[in-house]
Amino acid sequence: MRTDLARGLALAAGLMCPAMTRAENDPLSAIDWLSQSVTAPAGTAVAAAPGGTPAPRPAPDEAPVVKGGALPSDVATSPLDGPSPDAAGLIAPSVSGLPANLWGAGRTEEIARAVTEDRMDSLPALRQLFLVMLLAETVPPADNAGRGILLQTRVDKLMQLGALEQAAALLDVAGADTPELFRRSFDIALLTGNEDRACERMRHAPGLAPTLQARVFCLAREGNWDAAALTLSTAKALGQVTPSQAELLTRFLDPEIENALMPPPPVPLTPLDWKIYDAIGESLPTASLPVAFAYAELAPAAGWKAQIEAAERLTRAGTIAPNVILGLYTERAPAASGGVWDRVEGFQDFDAALAAGDATRMAQTLPVVWARMQEAELEVPFALLYGRMLAEQPALTGEAGAIAYRVGLLSPQAETVARTRTPADETEAFLAGLALGHIEGLHPPDSMARVIAPAFLAPRLSDRAQALIGGNRLGEALLLAIEEIASGVEGNPDGVTEGLSLLRAVGLDGVARRTALELLILERRG
Repeated sequence: MRTDLARGLALAAGLMCPAMTRAENDPLSAIDWLSQSVTAPAGTAVAAAPGGTPAPRPAPDEAPVVKGGALPSDVATSPLDGPSPDAAGLIAPSVSGLPANLWGAGRTEEIARAVTEDRMDSLPALRQLFLVMLLAETVPPADNAGRGILLQTRVDKLMQLGALEQAAALLDVAGADTPELFRRSFDIALLTGNEDRACERMRHAPGLAPTLQARVFCLAREGNWDAAALTLSTAKALGQVTPSQAELLTRFLDPEIENALMPPPPVPLTPLDWKIYDAIGESLPTASLPVAFAYAELAPAAGWKAQIEAAERLTRAGTIAPNVILGLYTERAPAASGGVWDRVEGFQDFDAALAAGDATRMAQTLPVVWARMQEAELEVPFALLYGRMLAEQPALTGEAGAIAYRVGLLSPQAETVARTRTPADETEAFLAGLALGHIEGLHPPDSMARVIAPAFLAPRLSDRAQALIGGNRLGEALLLAIEEIASGVEGNPDGVTEGLSLLRAVGLDGVARRTALELLILERRG
């Protein structure tokens, strides 16, 4: 299971290349910034929890069980005819390292609530585990009833994480043939530069009723400007658009209008809004928008600095391959100094030294680029790019040697590095022990190491974890492990011990060791 999961994690990375009130029939995972691109016919909305409001999740120290154990309170039933959309996935169990029956006896709505939890600040190893879970082929929960609630929740979470290419591939596999799924497919297309294909699909799908804004946009993209103008004029006459919407669409159809002030961007801003502003020549910065919008800045038209900053956000989220940032960092000489340009300069200096095999220059440039990567929280992507090559540089000593050792331990070559390099002190010895999975007799060098050690020497599970595992709810147990470790980073030391213990208890020792190494090397401690 360990080797298979490592392959699944690699595949997940490789696939990358004012408050709104939740309506009663909105899905549990509703995203407030989705474009209203289609009008859903009555009865097509995904069912929400009874009463329309998700029930509160159990407190951290409560077991999510009812009288009688960890099994769902009611008998779950599902129609036997036809496949469930919730079974769709991109990574087969033989590759993901996760069992096909990942969700076991769990209930769809409880799983969906667990999936929707915010995990943007998770450690890189745990983010990758979560991505694999979202992309894995699994047996759908028994009570899924063919509604596709879990599929939509997974797609929404992928979009929120910025994993747009993975979300698009999942929708393709599942078949985005409902208005709710098409809305997501449409927005992904807008942000990844595939809007013409989305408009064509909308035009050939009678079951998808375009909203006025989407219809005007697509008519214009198809070159049918007269029809687009007539559609907008009719809608204005009938009062079907607000003044600000009408003004924005008018500017979109006729950007040469003089003495016209741009309407302020709506809140929340949708991908369609962003695309229209961009088409007018009034592109809005994406730094303060959800990370998914960063994809729109990867296009060459966005400018080099904007591309780099967008790629850093997505690389930090773990949703695009590190090679993207490598290509951007080394594309040309930095245009200025400070901020992103210091990272570019430091990266280029080190890359050139490594390529030349110049140990003296490597010793000078590695501490600089490592400090820059720490500032941007890009240490693990840096290790994925350079860990193997640094492990082959025995001449590095002192500060550069210590950094190279840690970079190697954050890379897929961690075990090789731990076996071939002699630790310089008890901290490095403990890190090597974690990489190899043997810390018996080693002294934990700091407070974080002291809460990590019991997970590998005398594992203990929380009551919630025991209840979930005993109730055949492995997927929810893994999500709990991620939460417990996050709580440990934020100041609850027992969370680290229990979360790592849980990962090891279900056979994910490799993930537990990588997570422990990241806890110590990255120093994400709240």
